[in-house]
Amino acid sequence: MRVCHFFLRTFGSSNAIRSPISAPTANQILNDVRVLAKRGRINEALSLFYNLSPPPPLPYSEQTYATLFHACARHGCLGEGIYIHQHMLFHNSGNLAGVFVMNHLINMYAKCGELENARKLFDEMPERNVVSWTALISGYSQHGQVYESSCLFSDMLIHCRPNEFAFSSILTSCDYECGVQLHGLALKMGLDDSVYVGNVLISMYSKYNDCGRGDEAWIVFENIKSRNLVSWNSMIAGFQMQKFGGKAVSLFKQMHSDGIGFDRATLLSVLSSLSEIYIDNPDLGLKFCFQLHCLSIKSALLLQIEVATALVKAYSNFGEVTDCYKLFSEMGCSRDIVSWTGMITAFAETQPEEALFLFRLLNREDLAPDLYTFSIVFKACAGIGTERHALAVHSQAIKSGFDNDVVLANALIHAYARCGSVSLPKQVFDEMSFTDLVSWNSMLKAYAVHGQAKEALHLFSQMNVDPDSATMVALLSACSHAGMVEEGIKIFDSMLDSYCISPKLDHYACMVDMLGRAGRVVEAKQLISRMPMEPDSVIWSALLSSCRKHGVIHLAKFAADKLKELEPGNSLGYVQMSNIYCSGGSYNEAGTIRKEMTGSKVRKEPGLSWIEIGNTVHEFASGGKRHPQRKDICTRLDALVRQLKEIGYVPETSLALHDIEEEHKEEQLYHHSEKLALAFAIMNETSPNSGTSVIKIMKNIRICVDCHNFMKLASHLLHKEIVVRDSNRFHQFKNGLCSCNDYW
Repeated sequence: MRVCHFFLRTFGSSNAIRSPISAPTANQILNDVRVLAKRGRINEALSLFYNLSPPPPLPYSEQTYATLFHACARHGCLGEGIYIHQHMLFHNSGNLAGVFVMNHLINMYAKCGELENARKLFDEMPERNVVSWTALISGYSQHGQVYESSCLFSDMLIHCRPNEFAFSSILTSCDYECGVQLHGLALKMGLDDSVYVGNVLISMYSKYNDCGRGDEAWIVFENIKSRNLVSWNSMIAGFQMQKFGGKAVSLFKQMHSDGIGFDRATLLSVLSSLSEIYIDNPDLGLKFCFQLHCLSIKSALLLQIEVATALVKAYSNFGEVTDCYKLFSEMGCSRDIVSWTGMITAFAETQPEEALFLFRLLNREDLAPDLYTFSIVFKACAGIGTERHALAVHSQAIKSGFDNDVVLANALIHAYARCGSVSLPKQVFDEMSFTDLVSWNSMLKAYAVHGQAKEALHLFSQMNVDPDSATMVALLSACSHAGMVEEGIKIFDSMLDSYCISPKLDHYACMVDMLGRAGRVVEAKQLISRMPMEPDSVIWSALLSSCRKHGVIHLAKFAADKLKELEPGNSLGYVQMSNIYCSGGSYNEAGTIRKEMTGSKVRKEPGLSWIEIGNTVHEFASGGKRHPQRKDICTRLDALVRQLKEIGYVPETSLALHDIEEEHKEEQLYHHSEKLALAFAIMNETSPNSGTSVIKIMKNIRICVDCHNFMKLASHLLHKEIVVRDSNRFHQFKNGLCSCNDYW
């Protein structure tokens, strides 16, 4: 025993090393037990405690038992706590200990989730104090048993006066109405200026502020006389929770200037608020992000993975992928699945190929992707637009045990739909054991983007959940793509009366697009004038596109002017008006528009197309200058043009510049990005005579009339299905026809 104790004192005790010549007393050993327990070295403490012979009587070791129970509660060591309880009963002849030890025992059982045992001990106590009640109330609250917690607190009011810790415990789990009553009770008892009660009240009011209750959280914060760091953090987190990002950042600046300091929780709340307040000024947001980065380095908080991950997300929100990736790389081996998911998210929308590359790197790490990782990777697959990637990631998700997760299935429906398939998302939807509103909406959007309005309406009739605003957008979009105007009008008119859904900008945009496509441009303009809110750029763009399609010049100019007012840097208004004038033969007006566009330093968005060959995604721009095989591609394209002309292809040159020769106009059309992508696909086919192969092309803007005609004839000539996903919908060209029925 002396040797064991000497070893412990040499390597583990906080006291000075005693000479091994004199045997330690029981009091000294118990003191060592308490020191080890407080340091979290519970197994060592118990080993020393259990080997103490003979065991001292309970009054002598009451403080030791309390310390051990407290350590077990803090570290969740339920098994060890039960053994200590048994040890205490055995060496105390089965009698209950005093209130001090019993409070720690109840707290241990309550913290570890053994609420039934905690309540049994509480009920058997011959005498209780406020700590006894508070320990059990806290246990009920922490484990979500709100009713039991409330009832116990009510009983407590009969037997003793609750302290600030009892109020704090009950407030963490109560609803708004109960919280207001408890707040009033705290005021009557003079506990309103307690920092512990105030901090919990701030969190409680912030959580329920969306009910239009006002600024109760801020009032509580201002009335706390002695605020601590938790007070400031609670208020900043409250602002962030309520989407008041500007107030959160302002409070942080005040907090920092007052020299209060900050911790991890502060930075996490402030970083989460940045994207909301600087959404229209990413440069300023990025600057503030740099400042927070510097503060996190100086305070050494950047070493904590949560802070580094939040910074990665903040950088990605402002499009600063380079610094984002650099920070991610500097995390090294401390990167967890959350940080990996954050980095993949940064690339998923703008650089989906890089997101998939990172996912492949993640698979080499000793980390398992979770359902959030898979859902983001499915988003990247949707951006690339190839089924192969989505199928591969889907297989891995099934192997990881996420095949029945509704969130993942919803993401998969979206990914497969964006990859050009309707059957695959329908298969996923049909196999789901549980479908939520997002599931139905995702499937409706899949039908809409593929122009299958009848299927969308049929699915809507089978919905077993109440529709929301997004449901109606999907239905109206489907009707718009299919030219089902009367059906769309009925849906729009029924939104408020049948489903209590007030039409928003998205719904009006769909209606304007639907009416305009059908040639009812004047009705579309009248609908805009009746809108209860100001129309946005999407609505004016929809009207402008319809005016261009049907040659309504006076309304087109009106819509273009409105669009320029809202988005001066958007080239759409200039380009559409120029095309309208060219189509009508008004080349001087078209030239004036182009000069105005140049004078305003507005650049036309370049037409880009992508196609996957093997494992590589190739990008094409109009003119083909971006691709190293441009010469061979143009040669193959010229040959294809000659073949198509023999079966009736006539280039649509009316939209080309008027001051160049007809031959050059045609050449411009030949080199549109999707035509180059098609030629490249033909060059790289392994089975040129296969009639079942599908060529899939993605495009960043709407397909033009000439390319649409070109693809129809090419599908007939090549005996292949050609799928083009433009910015608006899918076009499936087969046997000389398109799935849109020339209505797009």
